[in-house]
Amino acid sequence: MAYRGDRGRGGFDRGRGGRGSPIPSDRGRSGFDGGRGGRGSPIPSDRGRDSPSGFRGGGGRGGDRGGRGFDRGRGRGFGAPREQGGIFLENQPATVDARVADDSDKALVASLRNTQLRNDPDSMPLRPDFGTVGVPIKLRTNFFPVRVPKGPLYEYDIAITPAAGTATRRVKRRIFQLAEQTTTWQQSGMRGTVAHDSSAKLISARVLAQPLTIKVPYYDDDQTGPPAQGGKEYTLTIKFIQEINTQDLMSYLNGDNQYRNYNTLPVISALNLILAAHPLRSGIKVGQDRYFFRSAAVPANLGGGLEAWKGFYSSVRPAHHQLMVNVNVCTTAFYTPGNLAVQMMAFQNSSFGARMEAFCKGVRVKATHLGYRKTVKCLARQNARQYTFPCDELGGSVSVEQYFSRKYKIKLKYPDLPLVDVGGQKKNYLPAEVCEILPDQPFRGKLTDDHTAAMITVACQPPNVNGNAIMNGLRELGFVNPGPTLGAFGVSIGPNMAVVPGRILPRPGLKYANNVSPAVDDRASWNLRNIRFAVGARLEKWAVLLIGDRGRDEFQGPQDPALRTVISGFMAMCKNSGIFVSNEQPPVVAANLPPQDRSDPLRKSAINIIRESLMKLHPKPSLVLVMLSNGDKNIYEGLKHLCDVYLDVATVCVHVAKIRKEKGQPQYFANVALKVNMKMGGVNHKLDENSGRWLSSEPTMVVGMDVTHPGPGSARGTPSIAAVVASVDNHFAQYPASLEVQESRKEMITNLKEMMIARLQLFRQRSKVLPKRVLVYRDGVSEGQFNIVRMEELPEIVKAFHTFDQPKKPYRPQLTIVICGKRHHTRFYPTERKDAANDGNPKPGTVVDRGVTAVYDFDFFLQAHGGLQGTTKPTHYYVVHDEIGFGSDSLQGLTNALSYMFARATKAVSLVSPAYYADVACERGRCYLRKLLQGQSGDGITASGSASTNEQDVMREAQALWRNGVSKNLKDTMFYL
Repeated sequence: MAYRGDRGRGGFDRGRGGRGSPIPSDRGRSGFDGGRGGRGSPIPSDRGRDSPSGFRGGGGRGGDRGGRGFDRGRGRGFGAPREQGGIFLENQPATVDARVADDSDKALVASLRNTQLRNDPDSMPLRPDFGTVGVPIKLRTNFFPVRVPKGPLYEYDIAITPAAGTATRRVKRRIFQLAEQTTTWQQSGMRGTVAHDSSAKLISARVLAQPLTIKVPYYDDDQTGPPAQGGKEYTLTIKFIQEINTQDLMSYLNGDNQYRNYNTLPVISALNLILAAHPLRSGIKVGQDRYFFRSAAVPANLGGGLEAWKGFYSSVRPAHHQLMVNVNVCTTAFYTPGNLAVQMMAFQNSSFGARMEAFCKGVRVKATHLGYRKTVKCLARQNARQYTFPCDELGGSVSVEQYFSRKYKIKLKYPDLPLVDVGGQKKNYLPAEVCEILPDQPFRGKLTDDHTAAMITVACQPPNVNGNAIMNGLRELGFVNPGPTLGAFGVSIGPNMAVVPGRILPRPGLKYANNVSPAVDDRASWNLRNIRFAVGARLEKWAVLLIGDRGRDEFQGPQDPALRTVISGFMAMCKNSGIFVSNEQPPVVAANLPPQDRSDPLRKSAINIIRESLMKLHPKPSLVLVMLSNGDKNIYEGLKHLCDVYLDVATVCVHVAKIRKEKGQPQYFANVALKVNMKMGGVNHKLDENSGRWLSSEPTMVVGMDVTHPGPGSARGTPSIAAVVASVDNHFAQYPASLEVQESRKEMITNLKEMMIARLQLFRQRSKVLPKRVLVYRDGVSEGQFNIVRMEELPEIVKAFHTFDQPKKPYRPQLTIVICGKRHHTRFYPTERKDAANDGNPKPGTVVDRGVTAVYDFDFFLQAHGGLQGTTKPTHYYVVHDEIGFGSDSLQGLTNALSYMFARATKAVSLVSPAYYADVACERGRCYLRKLLQGQSGDGITASGSASTNEQDVMREAQALWRNGVSKNLKDTMFYL
């Protein structure tokens, strides 16, 4: 699943602010894919919107929030003003692609239904049918037809010798640039007829002579030619691997029975390489399939030494009767060229905890005093005054400051800044101020929260703007006037987006107490005015903690009459909402924190003060309402670690400025009550009898699973975190969680059997029976790993079932596993205003299962939520195992209904609730490992990726931080919400 952004959290109990920031997966880095997409925004969710329509519940995922630096004019002036949303290509005729309009896909599904393939245990489940429920609509989608070459393609491997010195992409790319200029390259017939990745793989349109070697005298691009003597020479050895037959791919696309399990990967990889031939030359590749161009748009200043560049994602995908290329806009951070010292300081000053080391590691610079170019390896521990070295020329030991003054007549302006090491094997220390950052370099580190917020402002554009940018992208990518390479291979790309049929599903019915149904609006949201929770919890023995951290909105202290007014108002809202609250006022304690200090970036001293304050509460409270002074995530995360793992007490955090502000206060109280009720074991709302009929027809457990991985900037060896949440009764509202740490970056859940046993035991304890059906929504799996879920995770789930076997009565409920994908680049654009939301996005409930979905397998795209800004991103649901035997309508309808069951929000969310809960639970687990995730281990800061820290030590430290996980009182509750 690639790294998902160190999810930002935005700092309140708001969980992570809803899913839905535009961070796509493919990178361990800071890229944003022109819409709002993936997870991990730094925007806390419960920031809801101050909506005039009553008590709006907390935001949820995906366009569900309002939030942190969008249009609030963050004062730094990044990005142009956002353009007005609207219908993309309105008033231009849209005809559904003939390959779908002729219903040949329906004929294929019907024919496969009667074949032996239907029950093939080694394959994914076949699509049972296409959905029919809902209002039919037409949608454009960012896929363009690709003409596949008739003849075969020839794949070659390339070895570079000597291998020493070729580890970096830059050097390899330069070797290939020089190789293309050699006479051998031309004489071998490779000019304009091959595509390569500047590394190890080459695809040719014709057979190349074997053996084939090319000698390349090396020189850098700032030199005029190879040195007269003593220069490096590399040899490329190009070796034939296989002939790739494109006609097999055509048989697969046409739905030929025998080709169902055909591996499309070799031919798709080859075609991706061919389509990349132009952008690899004219742009800068960052991550997988993403190309950035200075010409695409003027870079937007992000502040802190960084700027945002516009680029394009391009990837070849199979579809029914047609190979397509999926093109999307993306945005990522690049270094702003300029003086390294100035930019390093700007980065460090951009937010508390930002480290210069994270900024300059790996950046290419030009030394202004001698003109050479180098890569910064790391920061030194000493500055230009402290570091001395022997120099005979200047008569003995000198400091770096003295050396530059006496040898180069350069008086250093920033002698107290750490030196940068630009050496290879040997150290070579330079003052940062004599280094200029070279242009066109992507920033590969972890963005600060402020940078992320600025980035979203730039990346987040409405669908009409996004659609037009994609059409421009075809030109930048070289698809419009194809160059010689595409011509040589006989590949061409159609100029128009595909048009596919979709449907808008009906909204599910919801029920609160006394069978009251809320009025759900066009954006799939509703309010809590005059509504009582379906099952009210009991709030007894609770307390309030005031955090004092120099915020201007803080209360005067525990005795402040204004505080008592707020507490009474909140208690009244809880009672009105159906929570049982005793009449006595809760005890209040204050924790006055020491000021921020750069030597304590995690603010451990502040967390110790909070601990001391909480220990004064007797008897131990069942829940603490924490009034945060500001959005410092170190306080939020440290507090959660302390209370979940050490003190075993539930917490709900609120922002003091928001809870005491009279405007919108009832909504804010209601939002907080939503979370209090769930954490205390209540039920906020349920599906009505009609929408919940299938779920309640027999005992069913709905499960959500996710794994989150350490991001860039983490200590090397930081473990991944796995979460399994599951329903416990027929309300499908409470989803307690199992949380575990596991091997770093391992995609599959290691201890799945034990985690599933814990969920089944709790289900049996609460419902008095074991489930007869288990429906799993698995989040966080990349496309290439779908089969591994079936091969590795499925057997572990079945083993968990078998632990409940009784003599002569094996326990084997029906099991279905659906993978949820947010890390994709598929977007849909309504073709008519009546089928669109006000901003031109699809309406909530839009589902697509034809035209750009799998040829044989059972998958669909669903956008359950209403977007708030940008271009909304649907979720891709893919069935990898199905014993329950779902039809398309029943699974699509159920998934849509469950998207309305996210208890922290009063709106549909963009990811089905159980998977969203697993994601939020993983996010909570990150709080416990915050030290390692911020690149600290042992007693100091470690460079991420440096081999100096022992990964086993990091794992041991992680286990010590994690202790026994969430403590006993909390573990069977929704403590993580």
